[in-house]
Amino acid sequence: MKYGVYTAILHDRPLPEALSVISELGLGAAEINVGGFLPPIHMPTIDDILTSDDARDEYLATFAEAGVELAGLNANGNPLHPNPEIGPPTLADIERAVRVAARLGQTRVVTMSGLPGADPTAPKPSWVVNPWESSLLDTLDQQWDVAVPVWRDLDRLAADNGVKIAIEMHPHNLVFNPATLIRLIERTEATNIGAEMDPSHLFWQGIDPVAAIEHLGELVVHAAAKDVRINGNAAINGVLDDRHSRFTGERITEIRGGAAISAWPQESAWDFVALGKGHGQDFWNRFVAALATVDPNMAVHIEHEDETLGRIEGLQTAAEVLLTAAQKVNPTGHTASAGQPTAAAAAE
Repeated sequence: MKYGVYTAILHDRPLPEALSVISELGLGAAEINVGGFLPPIHMPTIDDILTSDDARDEYLATFAEAGVELAGLNANGNPLHPNPEIGPPTLADIERAVRVAARLGQTRVVTMSGLPGADPTAPKPSWVVNPWESSLLDTLDQQWDVAVPVWRDLDRLAADNGVKIAIEMHPHNLVFNPATLIRLIERTEATNIGAEMDPSHLFWQGIDPVAAIEHLGELVVHAAAKDVRINGNAAINGVLDDRHSRFTGERITEIRGGAAISAWPQESAWDFVALGKGHGQDFWNRFVAALATVDPNMAVHIEHEDETLGRIEGLQTAAEVLLTAAQKVNPTGHTASAGQPTAAAAAE
């Protein structure tokens, strides 16, 4: 198993410093954002890497010097967004991510399925949560008709480059649970699409992530370590909580298309928290063990979004839980990732 960090939380510092943080946490792997919602802060030479062996070798050397393995790329975003300033550029980022992954000797690209509008003229995505009447089924049919050819082409591109696309099952996407992931794979006849098993978005939907791993089996190809705490207010308002608001000033985090991340509701139904703050050590032991059963070389990366903890404090909290779970799976203590692929290996 490979245990590391998705480095978007460390975009406040250059890549070498981010890798030093990961190493100091006792972790051995990193997942790097290369587009989508966010720009490729930790891969500024991405276009050069696609064409220059020197640029590729220099980038890989940064990981080798830090003793941290590059173990996946991330291009989360909405490739099906009807806004031409969002959907097509995001799709292009995912395609580029697949190609640059192959250049770097990588086999995993994480992203989201995306979500079209309710009809061909809609300017914004529309998520049908519960198609309780037939016009909503019509909307879903149209959205899947948009998604299938896009994802069939992405699957072919991934296969041509020896890459698996790991879809984060994320609400406000066509694929948000195991059933919709399987639907996408079956309708596209995909061979190189699987799941990124992020338990956080499954928790608040009432899904048991370990049961989901067992159900999906080898379709789980990558994983995130991210926790959720269900709060008492969920008993009153449920988990479909729309009481978000807008950040102002320095708290604004912009994403593609001029939008920004929303502020979380007060007295929320649920919150993203550091590992162990929502579900105890026993769950994380079982989660890691279930992943190891599917693939003993799978990468599991901490994704830190706990608003109550600073960047490093949150990562430290999560790393302690994750490494304890790793020790349970592998009592010999060899939990660090294998070494970074050499430039020669990446070139093959």
